[in-house]
Amino acid sequence: MSAGAACAAPRVLLLGADGQLGWELRRSLLPLGGVVALGRAQADLADASALRAVLQRLRPQVVVNAAAYTAVDRAESEPELAWKVNAEAPRVLAEHAADNGAWLVHYSTDYVFDGSSDRGWKESDAPRPLNVYGRTKLQGEQAIRGSGCAHLILRTSWVFAARGSNFASTIARLARERDSLRVVADQVGAPTGAELIADVTALALHRLLREPELARANAGLYHLASSGSTSWHGYACHVLRHLASRGVALRCAAEQVQPISSSEYPVPAPRPAHSRLDCQALQQWLGIGLPPWQPQLERSLDEAFDLRPT
Repeated sequence: MSAGAACAAPRVLLLGADGQLGWELRRSLLPLGGVVALGRAQADLADASALRAVLQRLRPQVVVNAAAYTAVDRAESEPELAWKVNAEAPRVLAEHAADNGAWLVHYSTDYVFDGSSDRGWKESDAPRPLNVYGRTKLQGEQAIRGSGCAHLILRTSWVFAARGSNFASTIARLARERDSLRVVADQVGAPTGAELIADVTALALHRLLREPELARANAGLYHLASSGSTSWHGYACHVLRHLASRGVALRCAAEQVQPISSSEYPVPAPRPAHSRLDCQALQQWLGIGLPPWQPQLERSLDEAFDLRPT
């Protein structure tokens, strides 16, 4: 449903509907009823005044914010824009939710941590972001938690989907163009499908809306990522091995992907070496198990390349 088609206050307002996570949320949130999905053209989070106007006009019961500034390296040279989208806009959303008794669902990142621990990061661990992107996402979290609104913040990692630009799609494209690739092997995390994030979001919201007397006790910050972990190099090799097994023509096979260190691939924004998230709290609350990343990735690649099941 578009904003123009809404004749009454929607139950759910989805922001960032044209992104890879937003696309999946458009599907998963439908059973909750009354969803209005807006992309950047209808709700630009860099424009706080326009965002307030959208919220005042629609007055939703739930705001799901899937929009973000995610260009990690470019954020180093565009800190103000990253701050507007990742920190200021969540503050505007949180203030509206607090003033109107609405729920706010927001997504954050493993990049709020510095990567210095070799265990999974817990929600209670102190964030120490290494780059502008991580700092602005942390500021957004803090604004929401400080507003007093009913909220659910889901930190996730290494998001991929069949649509949109992400690491998996980039590796697949490069492997069709080049004879060899060099990929960082000393950064570890969990590739996580947008489809999984969207489905868990819908389940969590269903619980919160169905059991309002328990909602406040279960609200707050949770980690949401696939089980297992890998390096960017391992991730790239899995992409190429799967595509090759399904008959996709590639110039670069997994064996031609050279593992390198972060120092051999300098980028403007430093990344955490270890950003695996501990997701036990979310699994215990919802009574679910989070699946490994490999089957999700393979299904996403099959969809992206229109590969029929064998």
